[in-house]
Amino acid sequence: MPSVAFYTLGCKVNFYDTEAIWQLFKNAGYEQVDFESTADVYLINTCTVTNTGDKKSRQIIRRAVRRNPDAVIAVTGCYAQTSPAEIMAIPGVDLVIGTQDREKILSFVDQIHADRQPVNAVRNIMKTREFEELDVPDFSERTRAFLKIQEGCNNFCTFCIIPWSRGLSRSRDPQSVIEQAKQLVASGYKEIVLTGIHTGGYGDDMENYRLTDLLWDLDKIEGLERIRISSIEASQIDDAMIDVLNRSSKMCRHLHIPLQAGNNAVLKRMRRKYTTEEFAGKLKRIREVMPGVAITTDVIVGFPGETDEMFEEGYRFMEEVGFSEMHVFPYSRRTGTPAARMDDQIDEEIKNERVHRLIDLSEKMQLAYAEKRVGDVVDVIPERDYKGAPGTGLVMGYSDNYLQIVFNGGEELIGKLCRVKVTEPGVNENRGVLLRVLDDYNAVVPEPHSYSFEKDNDGDSPFKHPFAHAAGGETVKA
Repeated sequence: MPSVAFYTLGCKVNFYDTEAIWQLFKNAGYEQVDFESTADVYLINTCTVTNTGDKKSRQIIRRAVRRNPDAVIAVTGCYAQTSPAEIMAIPGVDLVIGTQDREKILSFVDQIHADRQPVNAVRNIMKTREFEELDVPDFSERTRAFLKIQEGCNNFCTFCIIPWSRGLSRSRDPQSVIEQAKQLVASGYKEIVLTGIHTGGYGDDMENYRLTDLLWDLDKIEGLERIRISSIEASQIDDAMIDVLNRSSKMCRHLHIPLQAGNNAVLKRMRRKYTTEEFAGKLKRIREVMPGVAITTDVIVGFPGETDEMFEEGYRFMEEVGFSEMHVFPYSRRTGTPAARMDDQIDEEIKNERVHRLIDLSEKMQLAYAEKRVGDVVDVIPERDYKGAPGTGLVMGYSDNYLQIVFNGGEELIGKLCRVKVTEPGVNENRGVLLRVLDDYNAVVPEPHSYSFEKDNDGDSPFKHPFAHAAGGETVKA
């Protein structure tokens, strides 16, 4: 049986794409092996959101070539799309395919096996107008299914290379989204996370069908308990979106709305399409229709020209509007973007100092949000045994308003909808008591345990905006 090994860098969308490519290999009779072992095909899904992303991608490609020089080395993803010649120049690379045409990967691999001629299959992404249909029917995380509905971005923020690596915004056919969602529900998933490069831009390229229309269509699917949007821009939250959030019982009380900067002069230089006043106004409206909503955000610190005064004003703005969590990143110069050519680049030490101040503020806000939720009764879908103390009769999972809650229960509860009372707040983890299992009225509710937990900083939010996820030059291990 031929074998394939994967390595994914970058954002959640890349992880989704890797899963989709694996389905193609699996259907062709391949087995998946660990990247560190010997495989017949190595596929590296690259990131280019920062210069560091490029460098890391090159290191991983070379590692695969060393592991098995006879293997087919295939490279896909954003770095492959923007710099195919650079990758083709690495000795041992057989195939470079960008962020489209992935359904052709297997025919290219077969061709390379036959004639050992390297193939550069990258074409101009800016001319692509169709959404590439790649299904993922199954995830290793059994409780939450990711469903990619959109690709590309039309915004051209000055710090971001993504439109050049992913192309312009294109939406998946609504019927296809609904069918895939029904299949996921039939496979046992109760929560679907709608994801994309610019998820809130869904429908921008379609006539008379927007993200809100899709949400109402998904709302009708029987057996689907929760719908979560991975990320949405403040400018995309209009009256129709407010109406869905207000009236649909399936919409999670959690929205990830990237702010990026809390000062209007910086937002303008970033080419963001809102002011802080408009942003605050949107948050106010959401909170009116969705009491207890968790609003998380992304912030880029030390953007070129950000003075101490601008930073302080931004700090006060974030403190004032309040978030349940902030993902904070130092600005990272990306060659090829307007921001990289701007004067007034900020010193790394100043950036780091500002990052730490905002992380402290984020933790303070996380705790304040959690404290307000004590006594609330929430629905949680447990994901796994409690990693802080495995085997002690505790499970952990997320509530619809994105609190990570640890409570009494065995592994038989994983994937079930549980009603839990929040009893103790924490920064990254909260404690709760299981009241009943909504899926199974005959379930025996385990006795609550008393336990203490350490603060855990390594939890990685699955809802980071695809750009900001790697804005600090970080990568996520496959």
